[in-house]
Amino acid sequence: MSKILVVHGSPRGERSHSRRLAETFLSAWQAAHPQSQPTRREVGRTVIPPVNEAFIAAAFHPEPQARSLTMQADLALSDALVAELQAHDRLVISAPMHNFSVPSGVKAWIDQIVRIGLTFNHSLDNGVSHYEPLVLGKKALIVTSRGDFGFGPGGQLEGMNHADALLRTVLGFIGITDVTVVAAEGEESAERSFALSCAEAEERLLALARTF
Repeated sequence: MSKILVVHGSPRGERSHSRRLAETFLSAWQAAHPQSQPTRREVGRTVIPPVNEAFIAAAFHPEPQARSLTMQADLALSDALVAELQAHDRLVISAPMHNFSVPSGVKAWIDQIVRIGLTFNHSLDNGVSHYEPLVLGKKALIVTSRGDFGFGPGGQLEGMNHADALLRTVLGFIGITDVTVVAAEGEESAERSFALSCAEAEERLLALARTF
C-alpha cells in the first residue's frame, strides 16, 4: 500500500493555486487508494527554522552516537522530517515559483532533510568526493504555479526557472530520481489564459492520480 507525503510550500491558503491543484490531485489519489491516508506537512504557512551554526555542528559531529542532549535537541525537527520522508514512498511538493526559485519555507525544509548519514553519505577516494543517495525507491510529484508563460521545458524563460531545477537536483541527490512536474502558468497574464493552463494542469493531475 502506497503512503504519500504532501509538502505544501505556498504561504497562501485558499488563494494558492499550487495548493489547490495539489489537493485536487490528492482527492483523486485517495479515491484510487481508499486505504491510504496522506500525510500533510505545512512548510509555507509555518516557520521551518533555518540552518544555523548549532545545527551544523550537531549534524556533522564525528560521532553521531555521542551527541550531547543539546545537539540532539538542535536536530530534533530535522530528525522528525527525515523520518517522515523515509516513511512514505510517494512525495508531493506543492509550491509556486517565487523570484525564479522555491518559496523560503521549501528551501528551509530542504536544508532540514538533506542530512549526511541519513539521506546521503559522503566518502573520499584518493581525495575525490563520492556521494551515495540513501532515499531510494520513491517517486515525487511537483505541483507548481508560475506567474508567466514560458518557464517550462523549451520555453523562452526556461533558463530562469531555478525552482524545478533545484527540486530535481536535491531530490536526485538524496535518491529520488523519478520526478514529475505539473505546472500552471500565467497567473499574471490574461485571466482566461491562466484558467486554461490550470484546467490543463488539473487534467494531467487527475490522470496521474491513477498511476502515481
